[in-house]
Amino acid sequence: MKLVIAEKPSVAMSIGKVIGANSRKDGYLEGNNYIVSWCIGHLIRMSSPESYDGRYKRWNIADLPIFPDNYQYEVSKYTKKQYSILKKLLIDKRVVEVINACDAAREGELIFRLVYNQARCRKPMKRLWISSMEDKSIKEGFNNLKDGREYENLYRSALARGQADWLVGMNLSRYYSCLHSNNYSVGRVQTPTLAMVVDRDKAIRNFKKEKYYTVEINAKDIYLETSRINEEEKAKKLLSSISKTVEIKEIENNRKITRPDKLFDLTTLQRECNKYFGYSAKQTLDYAQSLYEKKLITYPRTDSRFLTDDMFDNVKKYVDSFGNDFDDKNFKSIFNSKKVEDHHAIIPTNASLDFDTSSLQRSEEKVFELLKVKLLAARSGNLVIENTKIICYVGGCEFTSRGTVVIDEGYTKYLTSYMKKKEDKFLPKLDKGDKLKIGGKKINVKYTSPPKVYTEDTLLKDMELAGKDAKQDVDIETKGLGTPATRAGIIENLIQKELIKRDGRKLISTNKGEELVSLVADFLKNPNTTVDWEMKLYQISEGKADLKDFIKDVEKRIREVISQK
Repeated sequence: MKLVIAEKPSVAMSIGKVIGANSRKDGYLEGNNYIVSWCIGHLIRMSSPESYDGRYKRWNIADLPIFPDNYQYEVSKYTKKQYSILKKLLIDKRVVEVINACDAAREGELIFRLVYNQARCRKPMKRLWISSMEDKSIKEGFNNLKDGREYENLYRSALARGQADWLVGMNLSRYYSCLHSNNYSVGRVQTPTLAMVVDRDKAIRNFKKEKYYTVEINAKDIYLETSRINEEEKAKKLLSSISKTVEIKEIENNRKITRPDKLFDLTTLQRECNKYFGYSAKQTLDYAQSLYEKKLITYPRTDSRFLTDDMFDNVKKYVDSFGNDFDDKNFKSIFNSKKVEDHHAIIPTNASLDFDTSSLQRSEEKVFELLKVKLLAARSGNLVIENTKIICYVGGCEFTSRGTVVIDEGYTKYLTSYMKKKEDKFLPKLDKGDKLKIGGKKINVKYTSPPKVYTEDTLLKDMELAGKDAKQDVDIETKGLGTPATRAGIIENLIQKELIKRDGRKLISTNKGEELVSLVADFLKNPNTTVDWEMKLYQISEGKADLKDFIKDVEKRIREVISQK
């Protein structure tokens, strides 16, 4: 028999149905020479410091740093029952092969391997690697199982990530908490994310608005205005120099063509769901995961915004069912296998065509509809806008008026429920050299604006772009702070630790968060550090870097901080 281990019970049920394991047992399914069981997230976790030595139960700065020679792992107390079931199945003599069907990603690899290793299993291992829970994808995946050994480097990368997070969290949380008599939480990714929020809030508090001026004239139903003028006297002088007429010196016309946006990866989906619906990043991930398990969308924890070339016919079948207003060039541009690492962009499945989405919870339905219209928009035409700029000169100063007319709404017709409609601004028909009678003139007093408070939309964007000045040789999954799959958890953890707080849709740092950022070493709050480490993790997954060397580097940085006490 073959033992299949999925990450969640719902996924195990879907797999069992496809491969014929339909007989329900306690903690697993059986049938057709298969046993299908499941983890419940992380069944195995890294042991706490006190598991290595009882004295670590009490936080003492003199005991730092804590660098285990061999990392210990233990069964989570909340999932002991399911682990016991899996262990019995793994050592069951009937089982001759084990298939890893956990999520096709770094964390999924880790979840399975830790269970497999904890049970001391040595049986042959295969890997199911799929991006959709549709029956067809599951069948194809089982027909093309990979040798589990091909993912050894991915597993080592996951181990390295976990050990680095443990070292930073366990050592530096204790160090700063003991040093400053407070309960602080320090993390490899969460601390630079916190620093971004703190820096933004400080910039807002310290912002001093600056007054500036513009001069505006009204001539033949159009308003012409200067750019920023810093000195009031200069504005007054310009105002007084304006005569009864003004001559049009230039008329500029240009046509702006905007192609449809790329498809969704998880981060952009989370950002837009926050912008349009007010969903937190975690809520969006939960809704998307539920849709995935219902076979309505493809795998959500992806960093790619493209589809693979071999998906063309299948995706065309889906979009054909909604009409045929194709822009061939735009549609073909969303397919690029070179831009897909592990998983392609998130799109609805063909199975969803036969599903009544109105039966979904309203929150899930909203996420699904947004994914659908994003795909339909991507196959549609360009947005075409005609821009007109009228230019006049008075007293050596440029006055302008701008008009905008939508020539072709293109892909935006699918997004009218989400995008702010671009209103036409018509200008009268005029020619260069025309002289216009001035009907009115005035000085406008304006003020500069402070930076905007973070929302989850804008924080996720900046997390993704963080460390962009750091050296990156490849476009890796884990660019920026965190990964698409972990960013929601990072934000929620910062809230739970009372380092930031939600205020409606706003994310604001707390006093505790600001205190921590003021205390920690610069490298801990610099996103370039995290980006550099993520690059090394990627290299480990590619077999181009060594786990032990990476951990030694992390230990060195921690030792440098603690030695400063």
